[in-house]
Amino acid sequence: MSPDEPHLPADSTSRPAESTATDGQRRLEFSAAGLRAGFVTCVPVALGVGAYGIVFGVLAREAGLSVPTAVAMSATVLAGAAQLIAVGLWDWPIPVVAVVGTTLVVNLRYLLMGASLRPWFSRLSSQQAYTSLFFMADENWALTVEDLRSGSGRGAFLLGSGLAIWVFWVAATALGAVAGGVLGDPAAYGLNFVLTAIFLALLVGFWEGRGTLLPWAVAALVAVGVHTALPGRWYILAGGVAASVAEVMRGVR
Repeated sequence: MSPDEPHLPADSTSRPAESTATDGQRRLEFSAAGLRAGFVTCVPVALGVGAYGIVFGVLAREAGLSVPTAVAMSATVLAGAAQLIAVGLWDWPIPVVAVVGTTLVVNLRYLLMGASLRPWFSRLSSQQAYTSLFFMADENWALTVEDLRSGSGRGAFLLGSGLAIWVFWVAATALGAVAGGVLGDPAAYGLNFVLTAIFLALLVGFWEGRGTLLPWAVAALVAVGVHTALPGRWYILAGGVAASVAEVMRGVR
């Protein structure tokens, strides 16, 4: 992930907490300021993710997971869709092949998301890049791409925004697991629609005019078609790949 670092002026050694690289007139920095900006920017989104974390906590307890186990899963996995699928398949003995196979398919989209960050993250050290990617979720990935495209040069934005999601996700899981019996059905409060609303709002930041319609339309059509034709969650990956191909073909023309 980390290429040979360029020669830096002598005074740059006074800032060991930052990693910089030059791409034309832009410089990428991994700094506390970037981390803080990512965290603060993502807090409103993280609140919504937290609402969904309550749903996961409730369902985890219903599936038979203890509170510590549910919280530990959220703290180490940090993948809402995969975790919800996992607890839906949960049984004793645990069907390892089914759980791992299904969640792997769902999370294949992270290959595309990670690849989209390579133009920037290839300039960070391996430790900086891989630590940030551990905290990558759909929501803060979208915010990070938008921020980096703006030329901010904040290499730690993904980590900061991911930490915001992690804090609210883990805390909300604990709340849902502990108070699940009191809350009852989360759908009664509309909590099951929170992530859908967040994703729709995040799409606004990716709108670049009429040219955006083609890959979006292709992704939607392919995803719906694959969802109808194949079982499981392959439609997520299929829609993403189809949109990427459509965008490449549009650029070639």
